[in-house]
Amino acid sequence: MADLRKRFGRLLAAHRRRLGHTQEALAEAAGLSVDMISKLEVGATGARFPAIERLAEALKIDPAELFTSDLPTGSMSRGAYGQISAALAQLDEADLIWVKSILDAALSSRGKKASSSPGAAPVGRSTKPLSSSKKANRKAH
Repeated sequence: MADLRKRFGRLLAAHRRRLGHTQEALAEAAGLSVDMISKLEVGATGARFPAIERLAEALKIDPAELFTSDLPTGSMSRGAYGQISAALAQLDEADLIWVKSILDAALSSRGKKASSSPGAAPVGRSTKPLSSSKKANRKAH
């Protein structure tokens, strides 16, 4: 059961981030407390069906998408987008901010507008290419 709660929480957080929502914004839209959203996202607690329905409605998804990313018609299963979403769902906040800084730099170099959500790279993170040894070390974690 704990694995299901953790998977639910990772998918909940991934869908929330996909929309650019904070936990506070999702809590307000779903009629839940910020504390409840936080506990759900880390898998510390589970949600009852009425709360799952409200969360799905606030995230503009089918409730089943909070349990699996393998749905053929789901918003998280579209080719590269689905693969990227699944990978991002596994990262902690610091790593997400780091990835965002890389994405923003890549998009701006192609003349595309970077996302407007806040979040600079954390201290100690760089958008410079990693050396071979750093890449190997990063993969080990």
